[in-house]
Amino acid sequence: MAFDTALKICCLFFVCVITSRSASAQLSNQNYYEKGCPKALQTIGSAVKSAVANESRMGASLLRLHFHDCFVNGCDGSILLDDTANFTGEKTAFPNLNSLRGFDVVDTIKSEVENLCPGVVSCADILAIVARDSVVELGGQSWQVQLGRRDSTTASLNTANTDLPAPTLNLSALVTSFSSKGFTAEEMVTLSGSHTIGQSRCVTFRARLYNESNIDSSFATTLKANCPSSGGDNILSPLDVTSPTSFDNAYFTNLVSQKGLLHSDQQLFSGGSTNAQVTAYSKNFGSFQKDFAKAMVKMGGLSPLTGSTGQIRTNCRRVN
Repeated sequence: MAFDTALKICCLFFVCVITSRSASAQLSNQNYYEKGCPKALQTIGSAVKSAVANESRMGASLLRLHFHDCFVNGCDGSILLDDTANFTGEKTAFPNLNSLRGFDVVDTIKSEVENLCPGVVSCADILAIVARDSVVELGGQSWQVQLGRRDSTTASLNTANTDLPAPTLNLSALVTSFSSKGFTAEEMVTLSGSHTIGQSRCVTFRARLYNESNIDSSFATTLKANCPSSGGDNILSPLDVTSPTSFDNAYFTNLVSQKGLLHSDQQLFSGGSTNAQVTAYSKNFGSFQKDFAKAMVKMGGLSPLTGSTGQIRTNCRRVN
């Protein structure tokens, strides 16, 4: 994302760090719903298992929903809100339009949980839980999801357009984007490893295919057959060409071989300060998955609504 001045970058960085840390401390552990809705986590986990078994790509989609929620005014479920007469939601923001998916799965989960315990489990918490469960279903390491988030009563199209990192960003811009949310450059690389699953549209990587030189020639040739120089914007290709439905470290191995799909992906291994970390992850899946779990806990603590702020929406698509 771009900022007008260096001062604004510094101010936003410190505000976000302080806010996310203090708010995160208000979240509780994984036993938060033990009394109010004891079967919540089991119900959500079963639904994720079923959804991923039905379509493995859904795991990546659900993980991405959580990320796109948290990076826009915090982990408050705002990404799930439909447009209203009072505000335009985030679903039509450029990074989300014709791209985000999994809303129907969240709707189903919310309905099941509401049947168990009405008005108890927030949509924001559901997003945090399904992100973790999706990673686990695809072979990644689990982590303890902090709970107790409440749901926002509004959304921000403009913030979604400015705060979500674009696939065209270079390394310094990526570092700045994640720093504005309180993440280090190392954590940015770690979280980028989520691209070891999922797919991306031709329109997001076409320029890389036809204009960049730091790309494996055979890889580029194969992709061009599926992504023409014009047209076919919505044709999909896997972010990880090696094992797109397995949460492993092949994403980093691919970067070392110049087989990153997005410009922003390959920037992590382009002769810059993050090369060493990419190389290390490419050789050690255990290190990556441990760091990823830790980074996801931190991301889930970005400026959540807690206590009496916000609400527990009974329908994730609209305010009560």
